[in-house]
Amino acid sequence: MKIQRSCAIACALFLLVLLPCLSAQEKKGGNKYACSEPNPASQCNAGNTCGSSSTPCSVDVKRTRYSSSATPSIQGAKGNALFCVKAGTTVTWQSSSKNTGFLVDFGPTSPFDPSDPIMGGSKRPITVKTATPGCYMYALQATDSTGLYGMSQASHAELIVVGGE
Repeated sequence: MKIQRSCAIACALFLLVLLPCLSAQEKKGGNKYACSEPNPASQCNAGNTCGSSSTPCSVDVKRTRYSSSATPSIQGAKGNALFCVKAGTTVTWQSSSKNTGFLVDFGPTSPFDPSDPIMGGSKRPITVKTATPGCYMYALQATDSTGLYGMSQASHAELIVVGGE
């Protein structure tokens, strides 16, 4: 249990250091991120919107060969692709992979209530509710809890919370 707690703390600290670096790189480059666009919510449509205020959204976090991926419960969704949710939607972060733990961090501004980093795993899904509309970049990392494969490289993705129904 101590090892898992230490691992979770180490992951959180790593991500807190990584997010400011990512923001600095984003400013240097072009608008390759949806959150850099003038109106990011215009990129939301029925094909990339997950759940609603009456239908929950689930996001499957997995450890891939060298990194991590988060895939929303949308038909044809790809890992780490931009997805949208409506304000007031319940989102469950979980892992369908056996023996997998994960950390999802939105940095200092989170769209969820509670706003803490999301730490869960294959046997511990975490449910949060979207509270604040906006465009959010997040970092995620998945770990094989057996220790055979260890932690994956941190991955980054974006989430847009649009006004309620």
